[in-house]
Amino acid sequence: MGKALFITGTGTDIGKTYVTALIVKKLRDAGLNAGYYKAALSGAIPDENGRLQAGDALYVNKIANIGEKQENLVSYVYEEAVSPHLAAKINQHPIDFGRVAADFTRAKEKYDYLTMEGSGGIICPLRWDDTMHVGLDDLVKKLNLGVLIVADAGLGTINSTALTAEHLRARDIPIRGIILNHYIPGDIMQEDNARMITAMTGIAITAFVKKDDTDLNIDIAALKNLYE
Repeated sequence: MGKALFITGTGTDIGKTYVTALIVKKLRDAGLNAGYYKAALSGAIPDENGRLQAGDALYVNKIANIGEKQENLVSYVYEEAVSPHLAAKINQHPIDFGRVAADFTRAKEKYDYLTMEGSGGIICPLRWDDTMHVGLDDLVKKLNLGVLIVADAGLGTINSTALTAEHLRARDIPIRGIILNHYIPGDIMQEDNARMITAMTGIAITAFVKKDDTDLNIDIAALKNLYE
């Protein structure tokens, strides 16, 4: 059984998938057996045959050169670009968390280092109906995962990152680190953001990712240590 790490963002469109791809690529470039998994993906685009293409998962698959089939990368794929719980409701196809747990375990058995990407922020609802109320944080707890937070380096990140860290701690979910995306070296505000995030959360910034980076600036041993 391999080790695993969960990647969450402080919100939507902060580059979580981009950073996740760099993480998996770094591991694979080092010769490690690294894979990717996502429970639910919304906003998929149909191909010419009408088959939904799991964009985020396929992007990581390509950048990290995993060579995995789409059905092994993500369990639930929805076309509507909305929260998974709403997409599931629209399609009358709710998430079966037994299936998710089985798919996750299968991926973890196949790969030594499995990176699981979330949907949006940590309290994103995955299923919210008459049967059950389940958020992303509930799934992370169920799978017993530690979390790496991906945040934008710009304006507003102190608040969103500190609140994400506070919620994870309230749920007793281990925080493995914080990566700042869209980082501009020498930018006085962004450098202060990094300092303030560490001061307010007690968590050192794990890595900085600049625009168009093709490699994650972190020692491979340090990256491996994020996985448990």
